[in-house]
Amino acid sequence: MANGDGFSAVERRVAGQTALGELSVAVGDLIREPRLAERSESPLAQGVRRLRRSKTAVLGAAIVLLLLLVAGFADVLAPQSPTDSDQTSTFQQPSRAHPLGTDQLGRDMLSRVIHGTRVALVVGVASVLLALFVGVPLGLIAGYYGGQLVDTAVMRVMDLILSFPVYLLAIILMVIFTPTAGVLGTVKVVGAIAIVRIPIYARIVRGSVLSIKEKEYIEACRALGQRDPRIMFGHVLPNCLAPIIVTTTLGIATSIIVEASLSFLGLGTQPPTPSWGWDLKANVAFIQATPWLSLFPGLAIFFTVLGFNLFGDGLRDALDPRLK
Repeated sequence: MANGDGFSAVERRVAGQTALGELSVAVGDLIREPRLAERSESPLAQGVRRLRRSKTAVLGAAIVLLLLLVAGFADVLAPQSPTDSDQTSTFQQPSRAHPLGTDQLGRDMLSRVIHGTRVALVVGVASVLLALFVGVPLGLIAGYYGGQLVDTAVMRVMDLILSFPVYLLAIILMVIFTPTAGVLGTVKVVGAIAIVRIPIYARIVRGSVLSIKEKEYIEACRALGQRDPRIMFGHVLPNCLAPIIVTTTLGIATSIIVEASLSFLGLGTQPPTPSWGWDLKANVAFIQATPWLSLFPGLAIFFTVLGFNLFGDGLRDALDPRLK
């Protein structure tokens, strides 16, 4: 039966169902389109997008960037020389002339904290890079030739180093190296911390390589006649970068704490080079009368480690393949 407009009830029902189906398809396309766009992105682009969505990671990155700027422009930002002493201005409270006060030698604490940022970052970054330079190839070789003599030899040495507590081993190494002032002393601190960190990267890389080397594309590379060094560095190592990057970021924070601890014990960076750990050691005896002398170097260590840890946690979440 047709209505006044010439369409029957059945035709109206069919037309309505067709329109509803087209609307559902359109809505489904709108929902799937962002997902398809996400899937078409490279793993790096996906990681950057997830990293930008993490508020804690952004905060950590901002702190790290600020620290890098302070370290890079320390000579410009510091109002005075961090090593010049003035016996007539000792133990001054924070003021306009000395925003963070002066220590027992009359040195400006703000200048020492600013220049201490450079020392902390240099030691933290350099020690981690040195540990990477040694630990990653060792872990790569041990994992790729897993179960063989080279794997056993490398990992037993790593286990021997790991059998010592981190701080105890660092102290022993610095006693052997004999702490000295200047650039040579900083190099010794970097070397001691790097030796402590090498087994960590070797074990992480080895664990990743043991699973990656069994993948089908690695078997295809072997079938094509590619040599082992090319397979290891051209195909296996790039797929291990995610845990290496995360461990490196978190390792910088740990290295900064170890350097501050060694300096606090008198075995790290030696005066007159500004160091947060040494300033804590030198001023802790006056903490009741002048608490700000120990407060500001401690806060500098706290915010530096916090920034790298937040950024490292964000990287870990962004690079986690289970979140892709």
